[in-house]
Amino acid sequence: MHPSTALSAGIRSFTFHEEDSPVLRDVDLSFAPGTLTVILGGSGSGKSTLGRLLAGWLSPGTRGSLHGHLELAGTRLHFNGSADDPRINPAQWGVQVGFVPQDASSALSTVRATVAEELAFGLENAGVDRAAMKAAVKRTADLLGLNRLLDRHPGTLSGGQLRRLAIGCAVIAEPAVLVLDEPLASLDAAGTDELAFLLRRLLAGGTAVVVLSQAIDGALLEADWWIVLDGGTVTASGTPEDLHAAPECLPAAIRRPGPEPKSRMPARGSATWGAQAAAEPILELRGVAFGYHGNPGRGRKAKAATRGASGHELNTVLLGIDLVLLPGEIVAVTGANGAGKSTLLRHLNGLLRPTSGSVLLNGKDIARVPVGEVAASVGLLFQNPRDQLFERTAAREVRFGLDRRFGADEAADRTAAALAAVGLAEAAHGHPAELPASGQRLLALATVLARRPAVLALDEPTVALDGNGLAVLDTAVRSAAAAGAAVVLVTHDVPYARSVADRLLALDGGRLLGN
Repeated sequence: MHPSTALSAGIRSFTFHEEDSPVLRDVDLSFAPGTLTVILGGSGSGKSTLGRLLAGWLSPGTRGSLHGHLELAGTRLHFNGSADDPRINPAQWGVQVGFVPQDASSALSTVRATVAEELAFGLENAGVDRAAMKAAVKRTADLLGLNRLLDRHPGTLSGGQLRRLAIGCAVIAEPAVLVLDEPLASLDAAGTDELAFLLRRLLAGGTAVVVLSQAIDGALLEADWWIVLDGGTVTASGTPEDLHAAPECLPAAIRRPGPEPKSRMPARGSATWGAQAAAEPILELRGVAFGYHGNPGRGRKAKAATRGASGHELNTVLLGIDLVLLPGEIVAVTGANGAGKSTLLRHLNGLLRPTSGSVLLNGKDIARVPVGEVAASVGLLFQNPRDQLFERTAAREVRFGLDRRFGADEAADRTAAALAAVGLAEAAHGHPAELPASGQRLLALATVLARRPAVLALDEPTVALDGNGLAVLDTAVRSAAAAGAAVVLVTHDVPYARSVADRLLALDGGRLLGN
C-alpha cells in the first residue's frame, strides 16, 4: 500500500552561499503517489532550484543554506542552515526520486557507447541481473520511441532524442517520484505524445510525477494540481480548471497555448545590418546532400544507409536540398527529432561541408572559404548555449572578437546594444554560468546579434524561453529581417514558427518540403 505522501517539502528559505537574498521562500509542497503536479513559473522564478532540491541534486549545506524540511517516503529531514544539518546522499536519494534537468544531456553518464548501455547504466551499478536489465531496457525504449536508436552513440543524437534518453534513464529503475524540468523542450509531436503516454503509465502504477514548466502544454492540462511559483514563492495553486478560470493568477511570463502575439515590426531598412534589401539571394543551397562517415553506433550492429566512394559507411542525412534565402525574409524549418535540422543549419556557415552539392554566399561557393570568414556573414546560434559560451562575463562573451574586426569604440557600442536588445544590460559583468537557462540562450543570441550578420541561423531558439524571453527573441528576429538580414530558424515550436515566418518548411526523409 502506498504512503499518503511520496515526497514533501516545507521550505522557509533557501539561499545560495554567494547570494544575499533567498531564491526560495515559504514554499510548502506535498506530492501523493499516482498524482501529476505541475509547477509553473517564468524564468528566474526558482523552479529549477526547487526541482534540484526535491531530487537531491542540490544538497543543502554544500551550495546553499536551507531552513525547513524535506520528507521522502515517510522520513523527514530538518534543516536549520547550520553545520549540524543532515546531509543528503544523492545516490541513495536518487533511488527513490528520478530527475531530468532542463539540460537533459547533463543527466547522462557520458561514458557509455550506446543508447542501450546508457539506459542500463544505473541498473548495472545497482547489480540488476542481465536478463532483467535487458527486459527493462526494451520496455523503456518502447515507451519512449528509442527502440530504433539502441545501437546509436548518445553523442550522435539530436536534442529531442537526448531528452527522451535522459527521461528513459530516470524512469527505468521505476522510482517512486519523478521530477521533470521542462520535459517537453526539444520534443517533436511524436515525442510529446510518447511522453504523455509514459506519464499516464507511471501515474497508473503509483508514481508521483512533478513537472516544472514555464509553458502550458496540452499534456499539462491533465494534471491533478497546478502550483504557480513567482519570485521564489508560491503565489497560486489549484486545479487546471481553477487557474484557467482565474488567468490573473498566472504571471505574464508563463507561455499559454495558442498563437503567439506578434511584436511590432520595425520599418524595413531602419538600420544597417550588413545586407540591404535586394533581389539577389544572400544564401543558396544547391542540391546539397550530406552523410556522416562511420557508424552512428558500435561496429557491426549499426546499419549504414549508403556507402561513400571510398568504401566507408555513409549515413545519409540530407538528400538534394535546394534552398534560396532572400534579404529580409524569415524561414522556419520544422521536422521530427533526428530529421537533420541541426545538420542542415550547420551547412549554412560551413561548419559542415556537403557530401555533394554547393552552398553559395552572395553568389560565391563557400567550399574553400574558411569557416571564420563565412561566420562573419552567417551567424549561428547553437541549440545548446553551453557550446557557445566560454568567457568570464556576459560583456566579454558578446565582445569576443569584435575589437579586432571593428575597433575598440565600435566593439563597445555593439556589445552594449546587443546586451540591451536581449534584456541583459544589467548582467553585463556577471558570469554566464550564473544566468538561468533562458538568460544563457539570450546571451548566446546577443553574441550573434552583435556581429550583425547578413544571415541569422537559429537552432531551436525558443527552448528555455518563457513568455518574456520569447518576446525578446521575436523582436530580435523581426528587427533583423526588417533591416535586411535573412533569418533561418529550425524549431519544434510550430505555433511560433507560423506566427513569425514568411515560409514554413519541413525536413522529412532528408528532403526539404514546402514553398
